[in-house]
Amino acid sequence: MKNPLVIFDLDGTLVDTAPDLITALNHTIVAEGLTAVGYEDITHLVGQGAKMMIQRAYHLQGLTLDEDAVEPLLARFIEFYLAEMPGDSKPYPGVIAAMERLSAAGYRLAVCTNKIEQLALPLVEKLGLSGHFALITGGDTFEVRKPHAGHILGTIERAGGDPQQSVMIGDSINDILAARNAGIPSVAVSFGYSDVPVEELQASTVIHAYEQLTPALIERLLADTPAELA
Repeated sequence: MKNPLVIFDLDGTLVDTAPDLITALNHTIVAEGLTAVGYEDITHLVGQGAKMMIQRAYHLQGLTLDEDAVEPLLARFIEFYLAEMPGDSKPYPGVIAAMERLSAAGYRLAVCTNKIEQLALPLVEKLGLSGHFALITGGDTFEVRKPHAGHILGTIERAGGDPQQSVMIGDSINDILAARNAGIPSVAVSFGYSDVPVEELQASTVIHAYEQLTPALIERLLADTPAELA
C-alpha cells in the first residue's frame, strides 16, 4: 500500500506571505499610478497566482487590465518579489512540528499551490522547508490549476500517492473546492486568506491552529471518506 499523502497549499496555509505579496504588488501598481493596496485587501487578491492578483488590484480600483498589458507588470512583480525573498514571510506557528509529526507517522507530504513554480520553489527552499516535501507543484506545473481537480490529482500522481489515501489542507475556496472535485477530504485552516469564514467552505473539517493537525485527525478523515468519492 502506498503511504498516505498530505497536501498543503502554500500562501495562507503553510506560510504567511501577505506582507511580501502586498509589498511586491504595491511596487508593481504604484508605478502605474494606482493607489497602494493594504493588508485588508489580501483576501480579495490572492488565490490564483501573481497575474490574477495584479488584475484584481486593478479591478478593486475600478480599472481593467487586458492580457497584453499585464505581462510587463507581472515581470516587474516577479523581479521584485524574487529579489526580496523570503522577506517577512514566515511559516505559520506550529506547522513545522505538525509536518514532523505526520512524517514520523508515515505520511508523505506535498505542496500544491497556484503560485507559479518560479516563485513557489525558491520561497519554500529559502524558508528551509524543502526537505519536508516529496513534491511541490505550482500554478504552471500542469495545464490546469486549483480549483480544477487535475491540479490535485496530478500532484498525487507525481508524488506517487493514491487519491484514496490523500488529504488536502488549505485556506481558501480554491483549495477546498479542488479537493472536493478530486474526491478527497480537506482541512480548512482558519488563519489564512479566505474572503469568507472558512466554516462556509464546507471542508471536511476546520482547524484553528497547527497543534490540531495530528496523524489521528488525518487517519479519521481518510477513514471517513465515502468510497464513491475516493
